[in-house]
Amino acid sequence: MHDTTMWPLGPLTMLLFAALIILPFCLIFKKAGYSQWLGLLMIVPLVNLILLYFLALSTWPRDKAEDSLGD
Repeated sequence: MHDTTMWPLGPLTMLLFAALIILPFCLIFKKAGYSQWLGLLMIVPLVNLILLYFLALSTWPRDKAEDSLGD
């Protein structure tokens, strides 16, 4: 039958893919003016969808700060 043991580099590969997902979102949240640590939540199912819509539809703190400087 099939061997069910995990490939020896499986955990390392999973960490690499998690980093490839988390890192860009950390940078996006930081540029938007939010805490970069919100990027860690992008690996949590359903929370990632909620955060993605929140990021897309909300007014970013960075934009609010630029508006107040221009007044």
